[in-house]
Amino acid sequence: MDRQNWLRKKNRLKYKIRKTTNIYKLVIFRSSKHIYGQIVNLEKGLTVLSCSSIDNDVSNELKKIKSGKIEISKLVAKKLSDKMKKNKILDITFDRNGYRYHGRIKAFAEELRNNGIKF
Repeated sequence: MDRQNWLRKKNRLKYKIRKTTNIYKLVIFRSSKHIYGQIVNLEKGLTVLSCSSIDNDVSNELKKIKSGKIEISKLVAKKLSDKMKKNKILDITFDRNGYRYHGRIKAFAEELRNNGIKF
């Protein structure tokens, strides 16, 4: 898939997400090595929380366990869900940012659901 098709798909998803009634949106970005997740307040347009595989607390745990990218995604999702619970954000809209729902994106979403986040 080339970049232009990916951008079109991303914009279609953003249009559908705008119709939702949730205040918070989880936006996922993945690069070839890392994965990033951030919670955005749709009313204010501000990032409320974020977590990624390059954060200090996450990268320290990753040094202890050497595993694949899917396990890294699960760890980042667990850390993000812990932060969300502290801030009492339990209902979100999931924005997969144009990526297919499989692999690391699916593992991230399933780990959030397992930790009590609804979307």
